[in-house]
Amino acid sequence: MVFFQWMNDQLFKMTWLYDLVEWLVEGVFGLSMSSRIGESVHFFIYDTVKIFILLTAVIFFISYIQSYFPPERTKRLLGNVKGFLGYVIGALLGTLTPFCSCSSIPIFIGFTSSGLPVGVTFSFLISSPMVDLASFIMLMSFFGLKFSVIYVVVGLILAVVGGYIIDRLDLGRDVVRYETASDKPLDELTLKDRIDFSIQQVKEIFQRVWLYVLGGVFIGALIHNWIPESLITSILGEDNPFAVVIATVIGMPIYADIFGTLPIAEALIAKGVSVGTILSFMMSVVALSLPSLIMLSKVVKGKLMVAFVFIMFVGIILIGYLFNFLNV
Repeated sequence: MVFFQWMNDQLFKMTWLYDLVEWLVEGVFGLSMSSRIGESVHFFIYDTVKIFILLTAVIFFISYIQSYFPPERTKRLLGNVKGFLGYVIGALLGTLTPFCSCSSIPIFIGFTSSGLPVGVTFSFLISSPMVDLASFIMLMSFFGLKFSVIYVVVGLILAVVGGYIIDRLDLGRDVVRYETASDKPLDELTLKDRIDFSIQQVKEIFQRVWLYVLGGVFIGALIHNWIPESLITSILGEDNPFAVVIATVIGMPIYADIFGTLPIAEALIAKGVSVGTILSFMMSVVALSLPSLIMLSKVVKGKLMVAFVFIMFVGIILIGYLFNFLNV
């Protein structure tokens, strides 16, 4: 047990990095860790380096697994299942795909164009940016196992229920289906091919998310050390009955993935914001951001688009209130 605790502290929480940055801030920069500036500099450097180290390792590992599940194979898997199981498998396969909604939408377009059930493809679309193995590992490094499991479970439930409801609404006519080329037989990739693919994924995802990570860490540092706790709790605290709704609405204009939301969520937890409110904020950012909705509107029209946004918005709010009520 002591060994696993040590592994968690050193590999996921990176206490060695925390101590190193503390020495850097006090010994090199000459700043006191008890001052706002010192704490802010430490928060920014520590969280930035920690996220980038984890990103490199996690993306490489997940991308290697993903190399066994290209879109063609995923379409065949989804095409062979019917009924409620289809929504479950669609949601689970979303955990093996890229790391933001704008990356998932092109795959979603391919799925709908190949004739897969609309509800199953939406289960995939909901799950993909919100729940994946990378987000689970990253969440665990920041907030521990309990919070990570809660986030993943409620995300999968929302994906399954959302896909089911969309199928029941029978709005498949509002999906624009594009012509796609017929699937070619999968070529067996060599070990080198898979490693090259994983390295390329690391580079591409870094180019796409590094600015949002820095922005998230900067906002987190401000919340953590400069914005009064009384102001945060008055807006997002348990005493405000609309805190979950406000957090969901605040998250929608923000374009970021799970990595950019982590330092903000970390700072909010330190300010005493409840788990349900933070869950709603994080899910809103990754699943309902305006850029991804604009991109999605190119393939999803009319009533189906309205239904998707409404289901996600209401579902995220209900999840937030449920976990606040349970006081998890």
